[in-house]
Amino acid sequence: MSQPPVTLSAPSLPLRDRLTILAILGVISLLCWVYLIQMSSGMGVMMMSGSMMEIPLWTSSYFSAMLLMWVIMMIGMMIPSAIPMVLIFAAVARRAEGQGTHVPTYAFVLGYVIIWSLFSLAATLAQWYLDEAALLSPMMVANSPVFGASLLLVAGLYQLTPMKNACLKHCRSPAHFIAEKWKPGRLGALQMGLEHGAFCLGCCWILMGLLFFGGVMSLLWIAGITLFVLLEKIIPHGIAGGRLAGVGMTLFGLVLLGFSLLF
Repeated sequence: MSQPPVTLSAPSLPLRDRLTILAILGVISLLCWVYLIQMSSGMGVMMMSGSMMEIPLWTSSYFSAMLLMWVIMMIGMMIPSAIPMVLIFAAVARRAEGQGTHVPTYAFVLGYVIIWSLFSLAATLAQWYLDEAALLSPMMVANSPVFGASLLLVAGLYQLTPMKNACLKHCRSPAHFIAEKWKPGRLGALQMGLEHGAFCLGCCWILMGLLFFGGVMSLLWIAGITLFVLLEKIIPHGIAGGRLAGVGMTLFGLVLLGFSLLF
């Protein structure tokens, strides 16, 4: 069976199943945010006490701690925007199971998380490089005006590219994605989760890079990017809004870059 038992109109999911999925994903996201709040508060106290004026050495334990932070942060930021896709996938999987095909939702979510965990590894390596290049402060904020402006400029320009548009369309059309990419079984669910995660990564990777602009551990900045990603995927004019935001980021980045180079 290579095609899903569904048309492009998504099937309904029983209320009990819907509430169960929402509760599980909600608790996971909440736990991630609790971790981020505690870590951000701890770093703030260390900065105020003057005990964190220098960037720690990149030992294996520090690398592991930063990797864990990025993984938890990506899960906390991206799970909310993935909920519509997960709910529709669960509804299709339930219908498929009624026809004798087991396609577990947890495997789909696992594939999605794997993609963002790989991104977290890349982000940790990038943070290490930026620390070594003295481009980040101890609070993980760009301390080079040119670097910060360049990040904003690249993010704005990427918002206007065909690749961004194509990836965002996949993220905004869960039923179409499932109908096109359906694969049966646990492995099939995992592969679909990986594919959806890849599209989501293609849509949002540079937005996550903006964490280096506003502060990797700035809760306000993290929440702002999370909300932007969510709205871009679910509101009726999300694509147009994302492109408009891209124009704004590009212009602001150009202004900041100009000031950085002139002064």
